[in-house]
Amino acid sequence: MKRRLKKKEYVFVASMLFGLVFGAGNLIFPATMGQRAGAAMLPALIGFCATGVGLPLLAIAAISITASESLFDICAKVGRHFSYAFTCLLYLSIGPLFAIPRTATVSFQVGISPFVSAEAQDLGLFIFTFSFFTIVLYFSLRPSGILIWVGKVLNPLFLLFLSILIVTAVLDPMGNVWDVQPEGPYAEHAFFTGFLEGYNTMDVLAALAFGNILVNAIKQLGLSSPKDLSYGTIVSGAFSTALIALLYLALTYVGAQSRTVYGIDANGGDSLYHIASHYFGASGGILLGITIACACLKTAIGLVTACSTTFSELFPRSPSYAKYAVFFAFFSFAVSNVGLSHIIAYALPVLYFLYPAAIVLIVLCLLEGVLGYHRPLFVGTMIGTCTAAAFDFIKALSPSVQSALPGIHLLRTIGEALPFSVIGMGWVVPSITGLLLGSIVLVLQKRWAY
Repeated sequence: MKRRLKKKEYVFVASMLFGLVFGAGNLIFPATMGQRAGAAMLPALIGFCATGVGLPLLAIAAISITASESLFDICAKVGRHFSYAFTCLLYLSIGPLFAIPRTATVSFQVGISPFVSAEAQDLGLFIFTFSFFTIVLYFSLRPSGILIWVGKVLNPLFLLFLSILIVTAVLDPMGNVWDVQPEGPYAEHAFFTGFLEGYNTMDVLAALAFGNILVNAIKQLGLSSPKDLSYGTIVSGAFSTALIALLYLALTYVGAQSRTVYGIDANGGDSLYHIASHYFGASGGILLGITIACACLKTAIGLVTACSTTFSELFPRSPSYAKYAVFFAFFSFAVSNVGLSHIIAYALPVLYFLYPAAIVLIVLCLLEGVLGYHRPLFVGTMIGTCTAAAFDFIKALSPSVQSALPGIHLLRTIGEALPFSVIGMGWVVPSITGLLLGSIVLVLQKRWAY
């Protein structure tokens, strides 16, 4: 019986995971962070990598250690109703509501928009996104070939084009990044600002969502025992996240040096376009467009595949995988036409709620590997986390939405009174409190049992 993957198989699986996780946000947000952090880019990058690299790897490890085949199985450790709610919300967030539409809008804004007149922007976006999601749907309806298309075709093309841009910028820097003063919250809390900025990549959510795809891909390569699957999953994940961390470092550095020439851009897409144009002129925009298109296509295909598979399995009596794929592709096409800025703004409050819950869920699964499974620990900790995360959700809503909510001032006051809320970590103490209460319940249960 096969116990370990071959070296080239590790590379293929790691490439697939990288291709599924590393998409539009992974390109634009490090560049934005570099511009704003400037000389404080290193602590900001460490914080960014904590949520953008370290936690996704821990998520993969959690799936392996608990022998869970899906996000639903992990969430069921809290409760079945929680599992349905959290799984659906997470997949919709990294799927048709935010992440999938963002792949198309980033591709258009960076690669196509600069070449389209102001009057034709809406029409250009419509035509581009329609073509984009037609391609996505074509490959999503053939999920058995995802390892080949993502791991062996789109991913190498993306890395080739991105490497050309990064190496050129590193060898011929625009300016000295250490002379660039950090802006805004990066001036005082560079690490924690970078930590929160990592939320935007949605990598932890994606790692939890794609865990079953990764495990199934390894099974198809011949591994079957839980121990061997766990080892193969963690090693492949480590290779993938190491490459992601390296790219984050390069993109943050290149983004920081671009500020010496172009100042602070509106978003990372504009930053990357300016960088490409600076070194390659008009052809730089074309090179960048190809790079972004490869990154976003591979991510969109993986997301549509994962979402369609999950919903067809969660609700067996609902439409088939193919019908879900068509619906998610069409819905994402419609949402993508509202524009990139709106998508990012709408996603932020949801991420402030989902990320703390996802982080705590990962930690609890890792603790399970040491202490064993105890439901009171999961329930108590998650109640504390979700309650505190709800205040972060409210705080991140737009002013117009907040003004329409009753009792908003009281809710904001409570949320801001939580320890560490000023650095976006107000959920930490309630999570620990919930864990302690769950431990007390567990001890009492054991005493009553005797």
